[in-house]
Amino acid sequence: MPEFMDIHRNMAGLTQEALKQAHEADLAIQSEEDVVFKNAWADPDSGLVYCLSEAPSADAVKRIHERAGHPADEVHPVPLKV
Repeated sequence: MPEFMDIHRNMAGLTQEALKQAHEADLAIQSEEDVVFKNAWADPDSGLVYCLSEAPSADAVKRIHERAGHPADEVHPVPLKV
C-alpha cells in the first residue's frame, strides 16, 4: 500500500496530550477509508505537525483528517525510502 506524509500548519503550542488525542481520533476511524496512520510528530514552536500513513490515496488521508477535526494542509506521496 502507498505511503503518505501529511503536514498540518498553524498548530503552535500543541501539547503532547493534544497530539495524542488527535492521533487517536484518526485511529478510531481510519479503517473506514482503509488508512493506517503509523506515526505523528509535532513541533509546538513552529506549529507544524507531520503524519505518516499507508493509504489507498491521498484523498483517503485527507478525508480521515477532515472527519477527525484537523484537516491536513498538504498530503505528499512517499514513493522512496531507505
